[in-house]
Amino acid sequence: MIPITELRYFADTQPAYRILKPWWDVFTDYISIVMLMIAVFGGTLQVTQDKMICLPCKWVTHDSCNDSYRGWTPAEMEYTNSSLGPPPGLGPTGIKYDLDRHQYNYVDAVCYENRLHWFAKYFPYLVLLHTLIFLACSNFWFKFPRTSSKLEHFVSILLKCFDSPWTTRALSETVVEEKMNGSVDKKSSTASDDVEATVPMLQRSKSRVEQGIVDRSETGVLDKKEGEQAKALFEKVKKFRTHVEEGDIVYRLYMRQTIIKVIKFILILCYTVYYVSSITFDVDCKVDIESLTGYRMYRCAHPLATLFKILASFYISLVGFYGLICVYTLWWMLRRSLKKYSFESIREESSYSDIPDVKNDFAFMLHLIDQYDPLYSKRFAVFLSEVSENKLRQLNLNHEWTLDKLRQRITKNSQDKLELHLFMLSGIPDTVFDLVELEVLKLELIPDVTIPPSIAQLTGLKELWLYHTAAKIEAPALAFLRENLKSLHIKFTDIKEIPLWIYSLKNLEELHLTGNLSAENNRYIVIDGLRELKRLKVLRLKSNLTKLPQVVTDVGIHLQKLSVNNEGTKLMVLNSLKKMVNLTELELVRCDLERIPHSIFSLHNLQEIDLKDNNLKTIEEIISFQHLHRLTCLKLWYNHIAYIPIQVGNLASLERLYLNRNKIDKIPVQLCLCRKLRHLDLSHNTLTSIPAEIGQLQNLQYFAVTANHVSILLTVE
Repeated sequence: MIPITELRYFADTQPAYRILKPWWDVFTDYISIVMLMIAVFGGTLQVTQDKMICLPCKWVTHDSCNDSYRGWTPAEMEYTNSSLGPPPGLGPTGIKYDLDRHQYNYVDAVCYENRLHWFAKYFPYLVLLHTLIFLACSNFWFKFPRTSSKLEHFVSILLKCFDSPWTTRALSETVVEEKMNGSVDKKSSTASDDVEATVPMLQRSKSRVEQGIVDRSETGVLDKKEGEQAKALFEKVKKFRTHVEEGDIVYRLYMRQTIIKVIKFILILCYTVYYVSSITFDVDCKVDIESLTGYRMYRCAHPLATLFKILASFYISLVGFYGLICVYTLWWMLRRSLKKYSFESIREESSYSDIPDVKNDFAFMLHLIDQYDPLYSKRFAVFLSEVSENKLRQLNLNHEWTLDKLRQRITKNSQDKLELHLFMLSGIPDTVFDLVELEVLKLELIPDVTIPPSIAQLTGLKELWLYHTAAKIEAPALAFLRENLKSLHIKFTDIKEIPLWIYSLKNLEELHLTGNLSAENNRYIVIDGLRELKRLKVLRLKSNLTKLPQVVTDVGIHLQKLSVNNEGTKLMVLNSLKKMVNLTELELVRCDLERIPHSIFSLHNLQEIDLKDNNLKTIEEIISFQHLHRLTCLKLWYNHIAYIPIQVGNLASLERLYLNRNKIDKIPVQLCLCRKLRHLDLSHNTLTSIPAEIGQLQNLQYFAVTANHVSILLTVE
């Protein structure tokens, strides 16, 4: 027999898995244990007790033992020994048999083997077999490789999430935030409504729209080590969810094993009820061994029959109860959509309104968890919330980036402004907003950053850089930037990365956009919002345009400086430049221009023109620059210009001229008529001589002819 200690392996799963066992599985496990006890008890009795006790029959009627010979006629009687009359041994002392112990043992064994009904014979083993099948069906999903791995990881992650200090902190903050939200100032909400009306498509983090400045005194509750552990848990939950939501093998296996148990229950109930009547105490046994014992018929007794009948009745009731529970389980699985799980109640109770609904095996396991204790799902949901993850990320950032560490990273830029550059962080540390002296803030490669209201503490902030950083913003922070921000630099890969809230910065004077603004991308045109920037003075575009977007032309009416760096892509249509009458500076860099655009000549307020790194071979159009009376700086560097037209002498107001990195081999004398020239750069050309008339440029302060072929230097007499 199998010891009961060995059978416990089938009845008990690992203690950690108990949270995945609803009440019906626990109940059926206990029923299975009772069934095992019946099997073990019956088997033990069968081994230790006599299986069959047989006595020979001296009076046989129609192949069956006759209890009494009295009243029978001689014709009706059939004696075992026909030569004898009524048994001489019959008397007051009873019937005597001349058989020894071995003969009785032999007859008992033969009758037990041949005449006892198979159900009465193997009843304990049947109970054991059926119980083991029930246990295997109940626990197979814990052992099957494709499901056990998922269950093991799920239980491991769930218990860590349940015990994590971050879970307790996040849920406790919910109560605090509800109190804070109830006491929000009416002025703040008015400002928020104003911002929303100005920018309808404003993208904001819902969980932080109405949140005030965070009290940093709370950050000490969670130490750095616990924060890192919670961060790792968020990553595990994300990867596990992605993996488990792909299929529903756990659900299907659980459904199938439940169906098997229901079918097994019906089968057992049917044949057990039918055969339980076959367990009888008296058994007539015919054995053709008269030559060995002198008798052919035997009356046998089955000592365990009555007890087995009682056990069988009890077993049938247990199987019936077990089956009803399995039917209930099947009904529970069919009546509810267990492949979807909604955290709606948790979203309503907490501030984490972004907790997503889950599906497939992930949802099914959470439904099972709810049968054990709904608190597990509630605490686990904290690690599904992006808002919760952002809060944790912020907390870890604050631990890592202290105020002293940030002060050490502050530098002075070329404009002598205090600048802080944050690169590849998970967010903006709260300590940044304690640097009240900060003037320029650069954020580069920081995903999912949200600018909080505490940015209002940076009263000196005038310039913001967002390089590959799709920043969101809260309404109070946007209200502050609308009034104070003057310069904004944005670098992006996809045009949709440009935050829409930038178009509500009504006091913005400089905007620098670097990224793909090609015609194909313009069907997602989000730069149309530029029309809202009424005070914009400087616009820089570093892209690959084939023509200037219409919105640039519309904004250009009040622009003072336009810079286009086209990264070598040919800029075809430039007629729209004529409308930008207020331009004082124009840069068309790397636009693959072959001639100077005629539209430039109508911009009478131009003071500086930069046509760097184009494909200019001739500049005959330079004569038209004489109408630009305010032109003081002309940059034609990094081109393929072969000569300088003599009309250059008409540019009387020119003070700086850049012709370096070309193919000029001669300096015309007429250049010396530009009396106001202070800066002349002709380096990296093919000059062979310098005319003496250069000396007439009395205001010349810088003259560069390096990297040429000058062999003759003529001086003025």
